[in-house]
Amino acid sequence: MANPPATIGILSIGEMGLGIAKLLTASNYRVVTNVSDRSEDTHRRARSASVNLLPTDIALVEQADYILSIVPPRDALSIASRIEAAARSAQRQQITPLYFLDLNAVSPATSKTVAAQLSSISSIRLLDGGIIGGPPKLTDPSDAASCRYRPSIVVSGPYPLHDAPKHGQQLTQLLNIKHISADIGPASGLKMCFAAMSKGFTAIAIESFTTAERMGVLPELQAHLKEYNPSGGASAAKGLVSMPPKAYRWVAEMEEIARTMEEFGGFRRRNRGSRVSEEDEDGEGRDGKEKGGEGRGGDLFRGVSDVYRFVADETKLGQEKTESRQRGMTAEDVAALCAEAMGDQ
Repeated sequence: MANPPATIGILSIGEMGLGIAKLLTASNYRVVTNVSDRSEDTHRRARSASVNLLPTDIALVEQADYILSIVPPRDALSIASRIEAAARSAQRQQITPLYFLDLNAVSPATSKTVAAQLSSISSIRLLDGGIIGGPPKLTDPSDAASCRYRPSIVVSGPYPLHDAPKHGQQLTQLLNIKHISADIGPASGLKMCFAAMSKGFTAIAIESFTTAERMGVLPELQAHLKEYNPSGGASAAKGLVSMPPKAYRWVAEMEEIARTMEEFGGFRRRNRGSRVSEEDEDGEGRDGKEKGGEGRGGDLFRGVSDVYRFVADETKLGQEKTESRQRGMTAEDVAALCAEAMGDQ
């Protein structure tokens, strides 16, 4: 077998990390990880993709040419801290820099915090990034050419991956990487805006289908969606079924989206005027003057975060694993389990 073009570290080997690892190993890249603190499920996934298990983060930093950070959003900063600490102790033999791709679903502000954490390590070149779409899918695990689907990986930062000395151009093409800006932040911001649309809609579907189930009108809702909004109904059903194993990850992601909308979209807390001409509760007529009220655009996605927290923490759907699904395989079952968890509320 030919020497691998480069060594790629992946933290960690979840559903997305596993798909990317399989694509890389099918292209003869050496893939390594440190999962010493992770579950047996993660160890098993790593071995299934021929990923080399390393004992420490220091070993990872010493051996990798690139590190892809693909973890739940809540863990993004801790991974960056781990890599920073490991880099201070590591004794790298490579003369080339270590590229660290922060591909987590976090806000631009969080990405800039990662950049600040790693800025003192001269051997590390950071790329802010985000993954849009699902994991790569190969029909033949040994043949990268059999990959019939791969997500879009958007990155930004001052060091384009295609300029990396260790087969950067080849890796860019293989992973479908798009460099969109020389600044840290735009790539993660694009990911946040995309996820707001897709995962925000799924949260709406959770509330809508659950409420319809509790009212006994779910079949009628589905029938009307099929007749009057077939694409929306199909998207809702698909989102509901695929959501359960990921709900716990999306709790923090929605908080990151809220932060993005506030800090970069301008949807901060503000007084909003509303004109009311109707009588108030005391029967006194309103004079049409503006009445101040508080609202915040970010509150929308904090509410979405609460929906996913409910699914992850209070329903049986929160126990689902991608590789061993038991419940929530239909939109009807998702709605039923959510309604069950609501009890007599």
